Amino acid sequence: MQPEDIGKVVVVGAGVMGHSIALVMACRGREVALVDVEQERLDHALRLMESAFRVLAEAGKEDPGGWETVRGRIRAFTVLEEAAEDCHLVVEAVPEVPEVKKEVFARLDRCCPPHAILTSNTSGLDIFEFVEVKDPSRLLIAHWFNPPHVIPLVEVVPGPETSREAVSLVRTFLESLGKVPVVLKGFTRAFIVNKIQNMMGLAVFELLGSGLVEPEDIDRAVKYSIGIRMPVIGVVQSLDFTGLDLVADIAGSYGLSVPFIQELVERGRLGVKTSAGIYDYGGRDEMDILAKRDRLFLELMDRMRELGTFDPV
Repeated sequence: MQPEDIGKVVVVGAGVMGHSIALVMACRGREVALVDVEQERLDHALRLMESAFRVLAEAGKEDPGGWETVRGRIRAFTVLEEAAEDCHLVVEAVPEVPEVKKEVFARLDRCCPPHAILTSNTSGLDIFEFVEVKDPSRLLIAHWFNPPHVIPLVEVVPGPETSREAVSLVRTFLESLGKVPVVLKGFTRAFIVNKIQNMMGLAVFELLGSGLVEPEDIDRAVKYSIGIRMPVIGVVQSLDFTGLDLVADIAGSYGLSVPFIQELVERGRLGVKTSAGIYDYGGRDEMDILAKRDRLFLELMDRMRELGTFDPV
């Protein structure tokens, strides 16, 4: 299949993530079968989808008069087997309970067409250890972020038997939806974003437990520092701006050795100050690189103040 061949998508689970993923698919012209165990949940999901669509329209992302067209592409089902008929892609978005996911995929394996790609929205479970399907080459993880109808990123994680063709199809399909897929080379618990967020969460728990800082001050500290830097230079490229020789020293002070960083230092790739580090800056002058960074920081801060993002939502 090609991305344009994916005409019908089954979304299993109409909760926080499922209804929003279904909305993305319907807005991009796909027929959507939304499945849950109770009609009441499906009705609530449809109300949430309409509300979310109105917000997108207000922001200029969708046609304000387009809801009825989008709604016409969505059908609600309480019977999985009925929903899965003639589907091309499945998005599993049920609770993070291995037994539940295992049962859902076993049923999908029996009732989906053999060409259908099976994806899980799990945020960290190694489904490849417990999900059993006859053809594991079509099974992979596609982890969306809340709210899926707004956040661009989707982490794509293949299993040990996932085919390259399935990964390529899912990646290009997500791109056709306007999403930004990041493909991992294999499974790692919590993938990229949650692995980083989890470490931040642990730090927050430690600070809250210490009694040394007020909760509001933690958010203020992050918004006025990381919140400005991260959208511009991320968390990896920021190391180039620190200087990889200093990064290596800091890691050493924690008793850590990072061979990836040490190798770059030994090659003289120290970051922005040498125009090459983890990233290659193409021989650009350090002052030019720093000036571009600073202009972006200043513009971003001005926009954040205009939007009021430094204040609590």
